[in-house]
Amino acid sequence: MNAMNAMENQSNGGRSGSAPRLRDPEITLAHGSGGKAMRNLIEDVFVGHFANPSLTPLEDQARFDLADLMQWGDRLAFTTDSYVIDPLFFPGGSIGSLAINGTVNDLAVSGATPLYLTCSVILEEGLPVETLRQVVQAMKVAANIAGVQIVTGDTKVVPRGAADKLFINTAGIGVMRRGVSPAASQLQPGDVVLVNGTLGDHGATILLARGELDLSTTVQSDCQSLNGLVNAILDICPQVRAMRDATRGGLATVLNEFATSSQVGIRIQEESLPIQTEVEGICELLGLDPLYLANEGKLVVIVPGADADRVLAAMQKHPVGHNSRVIGEVMESPRGTVLLKTTFGTERVVDLLVGDQLPRIC
Repeated sequence: MNAMNAMENQSNGGRSGSAPRLRDPEITLAHGSGGKAMRNLIEDVFVGHFANPSLTPLEDQARFDLADLMQWGDRLAFTTDSYVIDPLFFPGGSIGSLAINGTVNDLAVSGATPLYLTCSVILEEGLPVETLRQVVQAMKVAANIAGVQIVTGDTKVVPRGAADKLFINTAGIGVMRRGVSPAASQLQPGDVVLVNGTLGDHGATILLARGELDLSTTVQSDCQSLNGLVNAILDICPQVRAMRDATRGGLATVLNEFATSSQVGIRIQEESLPIQTEVEGICELLGLDPLYLANEGKLVVIVPGADADRVLAAMQKHPVGHNSRVIGEVMESPRGTVLLKTTFGTERVVDLLVGDQLPRIC
């Protein structure tokens, strides 16, 4: 894989079939040494899955023509994220699909078309090679669905106990549409708040996947790419105020960030919040609040009130948005505050959490 440091000059020009198939059953320190073992790992596992014209030259960097980028827009968006989730595989996804979708979504909510991603991995000595293959295969599938290419990366191996099996970092580059600049500071009174589906699914799934509770449910992570949905929204409403994927900290954290940045109030309606019955039950049992549970495929979008019906209709026509709902509105006051109107007709403040309800969920 190009820019898999210390390997590029030994890779026989990037011909993934030139090295023998990796035969080692587990990752060893030799796979991070820069020698033949590392070459075999990179060419077999990574290049074998991610091969594309930008990757296969195996230079120390990926290279792009500016003219090709400018066909998508007039500004670049650049983001990075690291993934340390436990467990590596869970209902609805894995650390591999999560690493792709999380970075794609961070680009998409800026109004950018995601194009190119990096893949850097930190492997613990002793990790089964088959586990790594499954993770990389999941990354390939997720990248294909999202329409992005993995073009460069890096591999490191650490001794047993120095990491927990596998960590991934992905960075991404996208090109922003001309005239589109959503930002948390742009909310105005009268704007409308929408989400594209049920809340808290990912957080509840990871909690159960750790096997600490003797519960059986059908809840699955919502891990998915959102760039197609964002395109559908921007086609209808390029003047969208703000967008954010509600990951760590959930819906409550995103809305508080919006309210603080724009110095407005936001009121959401409890009866309008889409939450699965099973997720509600898990939260009641454990004393958690689904508004703070992580999501990995849910978009919070703020649009002018006059555009809300058209945007909602466009979202509901998209495969990852047919459960979309209007859940609230932006008010002039109380500034910097999120309020929840309960089903009993009362209101309570939805504040930021001091810590995280559930660590290592992404």
